[in-house]
Amino acid sequence: MLKSIVLTTLLLKGALSLSAQTDTIYLLRPDRVFDGEQIHEGWSVLVRGKTIEQAGPSAAIKTPPNTITLDLKGATLLPGLIEGHSHLFLHPYNETPWNDQVLKESRAERTARAVVHARATLLAGFTTARDLGTEGAQYDDIGLKQAIGKGVIPGPRILGATRAIVATGSYGPKELSIDYDSPHGAAEADGIEGLTKEIRTQIGKGADLIKLYVDYRWGIDGKAAPTFTVEELKKAVEVAASAGRIVAVHSSTTEGMRRAIEAGVTTIEHGEGGTPELFAAMKAKGIALCPTLAAGEAIAQYHGWRKGTDPEPHSITEKKESFRLALNSGVTICMGGDVGVFPHGDNAREMEDMVEYGMKPVDVLRSATSVNADVFRIGNTVGRIKPGLQADILVVEGDPSANIHQIKKVKLVMKEGIIYH
Repeated sequence: MLKSIVLTTLLLKGALSLSAQTDTIYLLRPDRVFDGEQIHEGWSVLVRGKTIEQAGPSAAIKTPPNTITLDLKGATLLPGLIEGHSHLFLHPYNETPWNDQVLKESRAERTARAVVHARATLLAGFTTARDLGTEGAQYDDIGLKQAIGKGVIPGPRILGATRAIVATGSYGPKELSIDYDSPHGAAEADGIEGLTKEIRTQIGKGADLIKLYVDYRWGIDGKAAPTFTVEELKKAVEVAASAGRIVAVHSSTTEGMRRAIEAGVTTIEHGEGGTPELFAAMKAKGIALCPTLAAGEAIAQYHGWRKGTDPEPHSITEKKESFRLALNSGVTICMGGDVGVFPHGDNAREMEDMVEYGMKPVDVLRSATSVNADVFRIGNTVGRIKPGLQADILVVEGDPSANIHQIKKVKLVMKEGIIYH
């Protein structure tokens, strides 16, 4: 155990590379195991080095010599959680408005903050995070990912979208006079050739996926309106797919969602414009929804709403109805809160909201593990407690399948066989 503690301390201080990991063997003995699909009572998990070697009924586990046994009474063991919608280079807007973060914070400051955010994410039990745009910090998510992979800093496994892509004129900041070109929070690209070039550029810079804004607040009177045409979106999906990348899209309008569905994207983020017909079409085409409930609540609270005291804002009532329609449709639902709008490390707020809005706790656990892993095409590596997969493991007090709030009561976080908490 002392060896593990020393190794963990050095990693948290950034003083030891992951390549120095020893072939430590752990036997984890909780009260129950959620394997990414269902709860099992009386299971244990054996970890050797970076991988899960055995998982099943405790009596069936064969324990090698020199195994370190961790008795985790009263606890539940789960796969490391997967954050489906994160912005590691943002911090809460009630601290600093988005415009000021993009315009006034240096990239050095923003990277320093992202290092802190990555550590907080990992220690909250999220061992993988899909980062859907650096919001003006260029390709720095890929540098952050590489630093984590080399053991320079602790953090989750990152799936980075780099700059994200918007139609010219649609995105911000727009604080300055129209006589001046402000730095933008995403890459502008238009037409078949423009999108093709930008997508290939981002892939060449290391993007793990492509993020597009299919609508944004650039309509009359600042209302959300579509940006790209169906033909442009289809080409974006085609170009990304040719390099093995999926496409995630921001959408908050009915027409934006319709175009994205027709184009065959992989995930739709937010989805406020969803209708029963659109959700049915998403289900038929295997397109998943990432609802980002917590971000909507956080923004309403920044505008003065006191949850539990004040009447619900119209935006929250609409979001609850949209989420209800999505649940009833049977569309695949990912777990992703748009964290960065609210504090990193509080990622599980989204899971609590999903239950509050009508989803069963065990289904939320699936969304944050096996569902996200499969949708993001990393299910052969993480997302389940299964022999041969990476030893990304979270242990929490109590039973989160009965009470989702237990997901925040972290007892142990392991990533690739190394204990960080």
